[in-house]
Amino acid sequence: MSISVIDFFSGCGGTSLGLQSAGMQISAGVDHDADSAQSFQLNFPNAAFIERDIRAISIDEVCGLMPASGQTLFAGCAPCQPFSKQNKNREDDDHRRFLLTEFQRFVTSLRPNHVVVENVPGLQRFGSDGPLAKFIGELQQIGYAVTWSILHASHYGVPQRRSRFVLVASREKHRAQMSPPTHGPRRKPFSTVRDWMSNLPHLAAGHVDESDPDHAAMALSAANLRRIAATPEGGGREAWPADLLLDCHQGHKGHSDVYGRLAWDRPASAMTTRCLSYSNGRFGHPEQDRAISVREAACLQTFPRNFRLSGTITSKGRQIGNAVPPVLSETIGRIFTERSSGHSG
Repeated sequence: MSISVIDFFSGCGGTSLGLQSAGMQISAGVDHDADSAQSFQLNFPNAAFIERDIRAISIDEVCGLMPASGQTLFAGCAPCQPFSKQNKNREDDDHRRFLLTEFQRFVTSLRPNHVVVENVPGLQRFGSDGPLAKFIGELQQIGYAVTWSILHASHYGVPQRRSRFVLVASREKHRAQMSPPTHGPRRKPFSTVRDWMSNLPHLAAGHVDESDPDHAAMALSAANLRRIAATPEGGGREAWPADLLLDCHQGHKGHSDVYGRLAWDRPASAMTTRCLSYSNGRFGHPEQDRAISVREAACLQTFPRNFRLSGTITSKGRQIGNAVPPVLSETIGRIFTERSSGHSG
């Protein structure tokens, strides 16, 4: 039985790419960001796209994108910033907190066979009056089996220390479950930075590779070039001479990833929307004196080398940081495509 996907809050298409690799058909993407919309359409040219705020989209519009036969999966990976522990300025009236409720509007009205939600850990900590509790309650009331968990991306082959909230729901009870980890102790070795980006061409800070416009790195100031040159693989500012330390770092032990280099043989730090910025995390190349490129960040998010992105370098970094790693999405997708519909549980 074929499964068609409508990817809400699609971004550049990480969720869709993984679900497609799991054997699904991508029917449509939905996002209001122009660069993300263009990136999605570059990589899924046969899919429809609605480039508009979800609050301004009608039920009928989405209904018209659903296939006449087969099954449908709705993916809803809403912007995570309101629930992130990195967000120190949470506002109760931040409209993004209610985007899950907007997604719920389509699920309740159109009743897809399957539902997937991905977000940061923290979404579940808003209590019985929070958007997640209300969403789960509504799903169960209209006949879905629901399960959720906090998944560590590195346990599923992603070369990154990234924890994500994942919810799966299905009208077929046995499919509402999580896949067991595939990597880690007594399993396959964790994927590493070396596994995914070591064979890319050498690149200087501020330059773009002639053969790949997405193998592009941000420029560094003279002071930051000195800082990264003084930083060993996997190290950080603890290796710097005193004259390179910033005033805010004097006697400060926290934020140790800032201005750090990645290590070749370990998973990377979590890619964020600022993953191309040397000063915003452990995003320095393991040995070259620069921050990682757009292509390298995409590799660490498990995008294939031929994946294309639209927009400025800053926009591309934001799209990559916001994406669901396709390898993780594929694992989730196989919950629905690889198990026999006759199984009970």
